[in-house]
Amino acid sequence: MIPGNPSHITAPGHRSGFACFVGRPNAGKSTLTNALVGTKVAIASDKPQTTRHIIRGIVTTGEGQLVIMDTPGVHRPRTLLGERLNQLVYDTWSEVDIIGVCLPCPEKLGPGDRHLIAEIAGLSNRPTLIALATKVDAAAKTQITSHLVAIQSLEAELGITWAEIVPVSALTGENCDLVRDLLLSHLPEGPAYYMDGEVTDQLTETMVAELIREVALTLVREELPHSIAVTVEEMGLREGRAKDRPLLDIYANLIVERDSQKPIILGKQASRLKEIGTEARARISRLVGTPVHLDLKVKVLKEWQRDPKALNRLGF
Repeated sequence: MIPGNPSHITAPGHRSGFACFVGRPNAGKSTLTNALVGTKVAIASDKPQTTRHIIRGIVTTGEGQLVIMDTPGVHRPRTLLGERLNQLVYDTWSEVDIIGVCLPCPEKLGPGDRHLIAEIAGLSNRPTLIALATKVDAAAKTQITSHLVAIQSLEAELGITWAEIVPVSALTGENCDLVRDLLLSHLPEGPAYYMDGEVTDQLTETMVAELIREVALTLVREELPHSIAVTVEEMGLREGRAKDRPLLDIYANLIVERDSQKPIILGKQASRLKEIGTEARARISRLVGTPVHLDLKVKVLKEWQRDPKALNRLGF
């Protein structure tokens, strides 16, 4: 999961390493990852369990290189997919130098937060822990103060020590530079793992699929988000085009679990699918810097969240 060899030699005193953001679903992990990296590498949505893969965002400065591993939200699993996503998070904990626990300011600390932190506290080789009080833009000052006090009290309650407790807003940028610098300061000395200028190691096909899913999550009804997956079947520049008029052809499938869900994605006379395709095409074009032709179809893969073979096929 983590690169085995650094990409090039760097100066003495250079820091490098890996941090992962964890927290309940919709705690602001992906949005904070994007803010620190300075560009969009992870899709974000107000729907829980949006993140389904480990997304690596790369932050390179003159002092060091931080690789942020944005993880799915830990939750009580109801499907095989949920179990696999939770295990993905737990496996990541043993591979990082720092765990940043995202605890949204507008919400009180709950049993789920305490359970998650207690699980981290039980690690035999515990990484450095940093508490990130996210979404301060959506909370009153008194609410933020009481939230920070509650986070501090978790040290005695759960037997942990926070290296830092930082209020932050990825939306407004408040304290994002501070979070970046603090994370870097807690990394060990070492060489860079990625070349300067790289912001993620995700395949373009993966990012395209995620952008399509992000749009679909925004435009479909509440009960569908967990049932949606996206696959890119084929992608390539159209042959015979002039070099100054390139066109990227993408053939992709929006996958749902039941026949009854297909009309929800399609909409009346396929109007919703067209809307998804139009917005996704614009976002993909901005990502790749090329005009895009997107051929988007809806397919049913029966109960894919509970089917081991289907999950393997979809890359989970």
